[in-house]
Amino acid sequence: MGNTTAEAYRRLYADNFGLLLRYALRRVKSPEDAADVVAETFLIAWRRYDEMPSGDQARLWLYGVARNVLANHGRVEQRRERLGERLQLELREHLTRYDPTADLLEERATREALAALEHHDREVLELTVWEQLTPTEIAVALGLRSEVVRTRLSRARARMRKRLSRNDRGARRHEPGVRTASVPKEGKA
Repeated sequence: MGNTTAEAYRRLYADNFGLLLRYALRRVKSPEDAADVVAETFLIAWRRYDEMPSGDQARLWLYGVARNVLANHGRVEQRRERLGERLQLELREHLTRYDPTADLLEERATREALAALEHHDREVLELTVWEQLTPTEIAVALGLRSEVVRTRLSRARARMRKRLSRNDRGARRHEPGVRTASVPKEGKA
């Protein structure tokens, strides 16, 4: 765009911004949405400036563009509302079947027991459970022999069970249906 075109666009913007903003404000739910509609309208006007009619017809052309932008905005808003309703329904259904507090309590006890372990015990357990690594893979990652890792892992599990059983005294014992961490199967080394 040349200098005269840029100046003409600035005048077009200054002359029509307020009109288009009021137009959009009357048709959307929030001032932010109206600002987005006007911004999109003027972006399209900038891109298609050569197609825009001159004079008063330019203002009417901008209203037509704004109308199309509003229609797109309305469709997006409807999709967003339907998605939100569907997600709320799924969440309600999920929460009626599943009580997350049990997992939170178990996770907290597990994290506390894990934090109380020595670093090398905690490290092999975390690599096994969280990262799903086999003892052979852990050995490579830590630069140890796999026999050493297996021994550490066995001892770490025993210490962890002991700490968890201490935390469990007076509290509920493990119940069926409560998730526990899986241990990856190791292939032949």
